[in-house]
Amino acid sequence: MTITPPALSVFETLESEVRSYCRSWPAVFDRAQGARLTDEDGHSYLDFFAGAGSLNYGHNNPVLKRALIDYIERDGITHGLDMATTAKRAFLETFQNVILRPRDLPYKVMFPGPTGTNAVESALKLARKVKGREAVVSFTNAFHGMSLGSLAVTGNAFKRAGAGVPLVHGTPMPFDNYFDGTVPDFLWFERLLEDQGSGLNKPAAVIVETVQGEGGINVARAEWLRALQELCHRQDMLLIVDDIQMGCGRTGGFFSFEEAGITPDIVTLSKSISGYGLPMSLCLFKPELDIWEPGEHNGTFRGNNPAFVTAAAALQAYWADGQMEKQTLARGEQIEQTLLAICAEEPTAHFRGRGLVWGMEFEDPARASAVCARAFELGLLLETSGPQSEVVKLLPPLTITPEELDEGLRTLARSVRETA
Repeated sequence: MTITPPALSVFETLESEVRSYCRSWPAVFDRAQGARLTDEDGHSYLDFFAGAGSLNYGHNNPVLKRALIDYIERDGITHGLDMATTAKRAFLETFQNVILRPRDLPYKVMFPGPTGTNAVESALKLARKVKGREAVVSFTNAFHGMSLGSLAVTGNAFKRAGAGVPLVHGTPMPFDNYFDGTVPDFLWFERLLEDQGSGLNKPAAVIVETVQGEGGINVARAEWLRALQELCHRQDMLLIVDDIQMGCGRTGGFFSFEEAGITPDIVTLSKSISGYGLPMSLCLFKPELDIWEPGEHNGTFRGNNPAFVTAAAALQAYWADGQMEKQTLARGEQIEQTLLAICAEEPTAHFRGRGLVWGMEFEDPARASAVCARAFELGLLLETSGPQSEVVKLLPPLTITPEELDEGLRTLARSVRETA
């Protein structure tokens, strides 16, 4: 397939220079269904990006689309602030019955705003309010959002520099295997906590991703996560799991921390919680932490009722019978076998991942961008991640068929060969 770059005049002349993804994928997209997008010239692209993880059930999923159309056609509430609505009630009841109760999770549900960073901000705010302390510990290569509080617990120097002001009250600690196994887990962290001369203020909380997506697909071991939870309990710190990209089934279980057998104090969800790409986020927390005063955390767009409708439909369609987790793990094995074969032929590449999130890291950081660029020319959307964009990130929809997955993996393998 030969793709001619489109005329992008209005995007280049009117839209801000801050735009990013469109620079990697110079096409004007027009339609999408399932795991495929089509540009205005009729070229088809297989999507291994899935809206940065916000489209776990694919583009315009027919089950969710039908529920949304029916709701709109009957003049259901669209904008609801935090008023009680039938759509919100249906979502809350479904979330409780399909997700929380079967996992014996006691969480209260907060609607903090439409985006992931809103959920993180509310989690940090609540942790500080509960503990009466300001400091929060995060981890090397973490990414938690682009607003100031979230940036303060984000590791990427480029993104942090965009803040324009000092980012305070956040302290980074080494993520799992940061020292390649040469230093015992949490040795540095515990030493600082116990040393009255360390200069580390007692943290209110620790925030962690079980798999660091933007940081380079860094996968935390289950035993490391269990040890982190134990450390938090012992040191009177709250454990926040940021499940914005890795939740909603991306790693297999609905929550990415299920495999480790832990119960975080606070959990943030966004991206695919609406199921349809509609803005929505949740902050979940143990009931004893619910010390908010009415209106103490607010926001105009917390009541996106169409998102509640598609979210409830997604839970009912994909999470009521346990099949989605099995399918995701099976698709993950399919990816793992292909990456194993690619890396056997490409000694400068290494891979890692879980479920349906995988990364292929190259010793030459520029190679990852070259692979993604060639993949786009061949009709496959891939992005890079990692502090130097050295990792090719695979994030296909959970609903992708084995045949589509195989097609995309063949294109990836070809892109790797042709950029050697």
